Amino acid sequence: MPMDYIHHYHSPLGGITMASDGKALTGLWFDGQKHFAETLSAAYSERDLSVFDEAVRWLDIYFGGKDPGFIPALNMRTTEFRKVIWKVLLTIPYGETMTYGQIAERIATQLNVHRMSAQAVGGAVGHNAISLIIPCHRVVGADGSLTGYAGGIDKKMKLLQMEGMDINR
Repeated sequence: MPMDYIHHYHSPLGGITMASDGKALTGLWFDGQKHFAETLSAAYSERDLSVFDEAVRWLDIYFGGKDPGFIPALNMRTTEFRKVIWKVLLTIPYGETMTYGQIAERIATQLNVHRMSAQAVGGAVGHNAISLIIPCHRVVGADGSLTGYAGGIDKKMKLLQMEGMDINR
C-alpha cells in the first residue's frame, strides 16, 4: 500500500493538517473537524514535500486576506459523483458564494439529467476532503443562510468575512 505524508499548518483559525500522496494534496482539514483525515491512509509519516510548500504558500496568501490565484496539485480521493461536485466548488470565485441548488442545477445540466437533488449535493460538499482550497465554505443555503460546514459554522462565517463578504447569520 502506498505511503501518505502529512504536514501541519498553524492558521489564525486553528491547526490544519494536510495530507499528500507525495505528488498532490489528498486532504486538508481543520484539526478535529468532522470527517477529519477521512482520505488519509493508515500508513503515513510527516515529510517536507514541494506540494506542502505550495499549499503553505496558498494558505499564507489566503489568510493574508487575498485570493491566492493558483491551486496546488490536487488528488481527489473520492467517488466520481463527489469529484464532479468538488470541481464545481473550485469554480466559485473568491469572495462569492453559490447555493446548493445552483450547484445542483449546474450538475444536472452537465450530466444531462432532468433534476439533481440539492441534498445529494450537500452530502458531497460536506465530505470535501480538501477544505479551503476546494472552497466548500462558499456554499450557502437557498436563502443565503450559513448552513453546515465540517469545520464549524463559526469558521465558515470567519472565512467568508475574511473574503470580504457581509455575513448575516
